[in-house]
Amino acid sequence: MQGADKGIAQELDGLGLHIGIVQARFNEDITNALAVACIRELEELGVHDIDHVLVPGALEVPIALQAMAERGEYDALVALGCIIRGETYHFELVANESGSGVSRISLDYNVPIANAILTTENLEQAVARQTEKGRDAARVAVEMAMLMEDLSVGLDELDDEELA
Repeated sequence: MQGADKGIAQELDGLGLHIGIVQARFNEDITNALAVACIRELEELGVHDIDHVLVPGALEVPIALQAMAERGEYDALVALGCIIRGETYHFELVANESGSGVSRISLDYNVPIANAILTTENLEQAVARQTEKGRDAARVAVEMAMLMEDLSVGLDELDDEELA
């Protein structure tokens, strides 16, 4: 399997971060593997404050993310799910709506969300991606949480300079 090259990230340090994970149960073997890989990677990156909730399917992920985002306690969130194409339009509907919802929550609440809701043609593709995509979601969450903190501090410094 050939993945996208996202380049080399800065040194990732999750110490002190609070990360929330929303996992869809549909295609549970795959989503459980995503969750295990994600949580292990978060722990390896130093994240110890992890909240993990389960929802029925991918369409329910955004509302759970929204509830977590509204609390204002999380440095980043992670969406985990697996949508496998069937013979109906339902695949497109679930993939598009869940993806749109995840993006909207991130922008509306200014909280980074690593989207690891897999969309695959078949079970074999999902199995091939489950571990690496779970790990990747953890790295994205930590990297984006660190970036948002850096941007926040940078903006505060700019505001202080303007007041001087």
